[in-house]
Amino acid sequence: MIEQKKESSLNAYRLLFFLTLLNLLNFVDRQLIASFANFIVPDLGLTDTQYGFLTTVPFIVFYSIAGLFMGVLADMVNRPKLIAFGVVLWSVFTALTGAAKGFISMALPRMFIGIGESILTPTSMSLLSDSFPAKRMGFAAGFYYMGVPIGVGVSLLIAGYLGESLGWRNCFYLLGGIGLILGLCALLFKDRNRKSSNSREEVQTLSKESTINIVNTLIKALKTSSALRFTILAGVFYHIVLGASGFEQLWLVQERGFERSEIAQLVGWIGVFAGLSGNLIGGILSDWWQENTNQGRPMFLFWLALITLPIGIFYRFVEPGTTIFWIGIVIGYFQLGCFFGPTFSTVQELVPDNIKATVVSFYILTLNLIGLTIGSLGGGFCADLLRSSGYSEPYTLMLVIFSIISIISIPCYYLAGKKYKADKLVLEETFK
Repeated sequence: MIEQKKESSLNAYRLLFFLTLLNLLNFVDRQLIASFANFIVPDLGLTDTQYGFLTTVPFIVFYSIAGLFMGVLADMVNRPKLIAFGVVLWSVFTALTGAAKGFISMALPRMFIGIGESILTPTSMSLLSDSFPAKRMGFAAGFYYMGVPIGVGVSLLIAGYLGESLGWRNCFYLLGGIGLILGLCALLFKDRNRKSSNSREEVQTLSKESTINIVNTLIKALKTSSALRFTILAGVFYHIVLGASGFEQLWLVQERGFERSEIAQLVGWIGVFAGLSGNLIGGILSDWWQENTNQGRPMFLFWLALITLPIGIFYRFVEPGTTIFWIGIVIGYFQLGCFFGPTFSTVQELVPDNIKATVVSFYILTLNLIGLTIGSLGGGFCADLLRSSGYSEPYTLMLVIFSIISIISIPCYYLAGKKYKADKLVLEETFK
């Protein structure tokens, strides 16, 4: 029995490592356009509005809407096979993006990349929730989401080190090929027993139910738990500034005077190490916080956001290369790393076991379709408007405006953390 538990635990950590690797690749591919902004924008002759559109709308719309259905699907079918399909799909179209000749031909592959990538996170979080005990989910989710800042950082490193020598198109081809190999490797993993169903017969019974029942359960959970609603709302406002940060490389080169390859390398390394630190510290501290206080994990994010807010705005105005400037960039990536583990653990803990993948999909839909779209598309439109109005540093002002808008996330974190434990008890009674 002891040996079986050890083997099961080892398999859980193998699964966690592989899913984290896939999530890293996911965000490398997703971030490529932003990382290569200073290569792609002049090469294709894009406006800021067109660039903002490319980083969000074709990808996000299909990613978000498809993701909701993929979450429901992940609650019904073999999850490793579903993940393999998604990785192969997005990798093929990542490679095809490298052949883009203009705005339209770059937008079309982004739609299918969105569909493919929509599968990974809800399915992975469902697998992890069935592989780790609830008290370790903050760590598991935090480890998995190391793929976000590290993936963003690696994408910048690829642009910085390979952009000039290989060209941005060949980098897209290369990443597509790597993804195909890793997608096929996903087939080597077995599905886990679901905590809500111990037999294949029960899963089949669930698969025959109308998806309306699953959606109704989600709606009921949203109505029952204000902590769930505030967690989602906080994430949306935080993602508004994340969407606007897609213009970060353009800001650093055009308004802060850095060379495009050099700054991509520097920010890439910062993203990897600061993001990694944020994920580990955020996962561990948020678990400790929830176990040792009467408040949920979002309260940890409340204090983090409140403390780091001043420098997150101030560093936009200081001289480039100063200590405050680099601290601002480090804090941004550290905070990004801290975000994902606590919030995705929270939303899964506030719904019944049978809709964990579905609620992750719904959360992703709101984060991306609302938050990132407003930030990226609105940021591009705002930058074009400010430039046409004669402002010498439109990116700086736009990024500050969207940072101020995202402050609304802070009271939402507070309310979610305060209401978590009471809502958890109510939810357990409601869905007995």
